[in-house]
Parts: sequence; structure tokens; C-alpha cells
Amino acid sequence: MFESNNQVSGLIALVTIIIVYSVILGRGIGSGVAISTATVILFAFASHSAFAIGFSSVITSASACAIGTASSITTSIAFAFAFASASSIATSIAFAFAFAFASAFPFAFAFASDSELASAGSWAVAIAVALTLVLLGVYLGWRALKGDSRDAWIRNIAIAFAATGGTSFYNANLTDADFTGAILEKTDLRKATLTRTCWRNTIKLHRARPGNTILADTAVRELLVSGNGYNTNYSNANLRGANLKGANLNKANLKLADISEAILEDANLEWANLTEAQAIGTDFTHAYFTGACLQAWNIDSRTRLTNVDCQYVFLLENPNPQGNRERRPHDPDRVFQPGDFEKLYNKIINTVQILLRNGVNPEAFRQAFQKIMAENPEITTESIQAIEKKGNDVLLTLEVPEATDKCKVEKQFLQVYEARLEADKKIAFLEGKQEANTREINDLKEIIDGLSNQSSNPVINLTNTAKAESDMSDNSRPFNIDNLDIDQSRANNPNNFNVFNDNARQVNTTNFTSEQKQSLAEAAAEIQQLLNQLSQTNPTTTNKEKMIVVGEVIDQIETNPTLKAKVINALKAGGVEAFKEAIDHPLVNILMATVEGWTEI
Repeated sequence: MFESNNQVSGLIALVTIIIVYSVILGRGIGSGVAISTATVILFAFASHSAFAIGFSSVITSASACAIGTASSITTSIAFAFAFASASSIATSIAFAFAFAFASAFPFAFAFASDSELASAGSWAVAIAVALTLVLLGVYLGWRALKGDSRDAWIRNIAIAFAATGGTSFYNANLTDADFTGAILEKTDLRKATLTRTCWRNTIKLHRARPGNTILADTAVRELLVSGNGYNTNYSNANLRGANLKGANLNKANLKLADISEAILEDANLEWANLTEAQAIGTDFTHAYFTGACLQAWNIDSRTRLTNVDCQYVFLLENPNPQGNRERRPHDPDRVFQPGDFEKLYNKIINTVQILLRNGVNPEAFRQAFQKIMAENPEITTESIQAIEKKGNDVLLTLEVPEATDKCKVEKQFLQVYEARLEADKKIAFLEGKQEANTREINDLKEIIDGLSNQSSNPVINLTNTAKAESDMSDNSRPFNIDNLDIDQSRANNPNNFNVFNDNARQVNTTNFTSEQKQSLAEAAAEIQQLLNQLSQTNPTTTNKEKMIVVGEVIDQIETNPTLKAKVINALKAGGVEAFKEAIDHPLVNILMATVEGWTEI
């Protein structure tokens, strides 16, 4: 009878526990400490009554151990949930302890009742075990809420319960939304689009439900709220689309971090490590970069570098064998002037680089370059930024407008260039030679001498520039184009340049038919007339002015299909040299460098 009454009391207590717990969930334990205190008393009553005896009568020692393990886990979740939901620390702790005792004491008393030694000693052991389980559960719950990755699942369960009934932004588009100072407790942000969303000074964001957004990372979340990431490790962090305007990332480690499409306007990135960082479309407007490491970082034409404040940067994360980190500018006594950083990296972004294998064929180069100038009016000789020797190869770098189809430009150049190389090989074979007569030269001095020997043959002029801020390739020697003015003082130094030489091939033009001679003469006369007219109305003093005149002649030929057909027929019939000899004008060599390719396209 005594046992039956105790079992009934135990069941009543269990039902009461469930009811109280439901009230707590529904009300967010806003009732405060009173409910929690009452719950503690209730749980204590239940523990000392038949609830424990009921357990002991049906549960073996092994089952009791299982309940004990479950109790500690339940306690940790209870504590985490309480802390995530409570309106005050005192209330949350009171609730956690109430729930902990509710789950731990039945196990303890079951253990004591099941023991053959139902004595004061066994009860003492049971109570000690119960307290141990309570403390273990509380510790696990506290650790989970601190963001320990080992117990993330506990925190996720607690936050999920806590967010029940809160504001839901599930799958919402929050692009450019501003939550500055907002209270975001119990908010559901799962699957939301958070591009450039501002979280500065938000309250209780850590108690929101982040799902798989960038807010799931504790370090990232704290950075977004505080804006302070000084000397903090964010390596491999997902900061894509993060709003970090004005953030302090001085000395921060952003190695391999994804900051694409993020806002870092006015951010302090001095001495930050951006090695291999992804910064596609990132806004760095007026950011501070002095001392930053930019080794192999990834930017594109959408990356904004407007008004960046930077005195110098490093291109290596760790010193090379020579003991330096490739500072730019190289000279430790020099710094970037305002605007230099933006110009430097925009120049790198808006370029086309074309690799020419095994040196340069000068005639093929001229022909190919004239082709891309004709097809792309925005490209001129001034677009040539550098010609660099890369082992046995040569790298041509062209600056192009942002909207230029870079793939198309490279393809156009190489199609004409390679076609000319192939034609030279065929001619060499027909002449019984093992190699083409046009040599591939690596000494720039020779080609400059060849181009400057005749005022009528100034195709391009290269001058050596040793500016550290434009030398972003560690193992190359760049050569910039400067208004087509040949710098002979530099050109005469063979150590300064390595590109190519002009070595034109002579072609016999004898045995023409009368019709061929007439066609050649007519075409030559019309071309010479155009050259004379444009030379009289346009200056031809500098190399650039000469190129402009020739360009206008080409334009007029292109717009006159009949004249162009005559020129092509004349070239096919008599060859380049015969056509050149038929035109008496100092600009004929430049013109021929362009039109000779028409027979092969």
C-alpha cells in the first residue's frame, strides 16, 4: 500500500514537472525566479517521494547509469536553453538548476534504492552522483554557449528552442539591410541573403538562429557586431559580402579568407595579412593598406581601390632567401604617393598579357599589332605597357579599357602573328633553307637601332623604367612605352633591354606581266596621293604623329573596297618590296607593316 501511494505521488509529480516546463517554454521563463524556485521545491519533493522508489523497483543498476548519462546531457541542454531564453542570468541559472535536479535526483535515488546497501552511505553516494551530474551538465551548457565547437550541437538545440515564436527572416533577402543597434534575440536568419548587411552594435545577435550564414562563425559574428578585429585570426574565414565599413583589421590574419563583395570602406588593413585572399568585387574605398601583405591575393576589375591610403606593401608573407619580403616600392626610403596604389593595381587588372614563344619575330609582331589596332581603335602603341623576357619567351603586356574583350584581343594578335610565322617557314622551305630568313632576336638594342635608322620606320619605342612600383613581377625586367620617343641613352646599353630586331626579308620582284605592273602602279599612285595629302594637313614630326597619319591612310583604304582590292592584288602580284619601291614617301615603311598582312587574312 505504501509503495502504491508513493508511485501515485511520483506520477503526479512527473505530470506537474511537465506542466511547469511547458509553462516555462510558453512564457520564455519571464515569470522569473519565483517559478524556478517553486520548481526546485517541487522537484525536491518528487525526488524524495515515490518517484525515486518507482524507478528503483523497475530499473536495474545498468539502467540507472544510462539515466545518469542522459541526465547530464539533459542538464547541459537545459542550461543552454535557459541561458538563451532567460530574461536575466539569475532566472536562467535558477531554471537550469531546477531542471538539473529534476533529471539527476531520480537517477540518484533509483541507484540508492536499487542497491542492496540501502543505508545512509549509499544515499550520500547517490546525492554526490546527482550533484556531479548537475555540475557536468551545467559546465557543458556553459561551454556550448561560449561557442566551443565540440558542443555546437548543444548550443544549436538550445537556440532552436529559444527562437520559437521569435521574428523570422527565414530565406529572406536582407541585402544592404541595416540592423544597427537592433535587438535580435530569438531571430531566425536561416538561409537569409546577408550581402552587405550591417550588424554593427546589434544586441544579442549571438542568440539568433544563424543557420549556415556567415553569422554561424563566432569570430566573424563578433567582428560584424563590434567592428574590431585587431590582431585577430580570420584565416580561411567566410566573410563574403560582409559589411566591414570602418572596421579595425590592423594586423589581422585574413590569409585564404573570402572577402569577395564585402564592404571594407575606410577599414584599417594596415599590416594585415591578405595572402591568397579572395577579394573579387570588394570595396576598399579609402581603406588603409600600409604594410599589408598582398601575396597572390585575387582581385578583378570590380574591386574598388579608390583613394586607398597606402605608403608601401609587401608581396611575400615570409622573407625570401635574400631576407626581404619584396617591398613595393623597393627603396625603403620611398613611399607611394597619393593615387599610386590605385593606378598600380588598376594597371595590372586592365591588361592583356600575350606570351610569344621562343623570342619575337619582328615582322610578325608589327603585322599582328597593326591588326589589333585596326580592330580595336582604343588600342594604340601607347597601350604597350611592358615587353618582358621570360626565359626563351617574351611577354607582351597591353593596357586596355575595362570593357575590352581580352580573350578576343589575344586571339586576334596570335592568329596574325602565328600565320606570319607559318608563312615564313614555307618561304624558307621553298628557298631551300632550313630556317626562315627572319631571325628571332633577344637583344632589344638591335631592333631599336633598326627602327631608328630611318625616320620613316619608327614603329614603337621602348625605354627602360626602373620604377619599383610598376615592377610587380619579381623575376622579370619590364620595359614601358613612353610617347614613342626613343631613349637612345638607354637603348645603347645592351643590359637594359631584351626583345627583338628588325631584319626584313628582300623579295625579288622581276618578271611582272604588263597587267601586274599596271595594277601595282595604279595602287601605288593612289596610296602615295593619300600619303601626300594627309602629310600636308597633319604634322609628321614625331613618331606618334607619323603613326596617326598612317592610321588615317589605312582608314581611308578600308572604307574604299575598290582601292583595298587594288592594294591586295598589287601585293600578291609584285610583293611587298616592289610595292614599297613604287611609293615615294617617307612613311611607306610604316604603311607596309600594316597592309602586307592583308594578303594572308
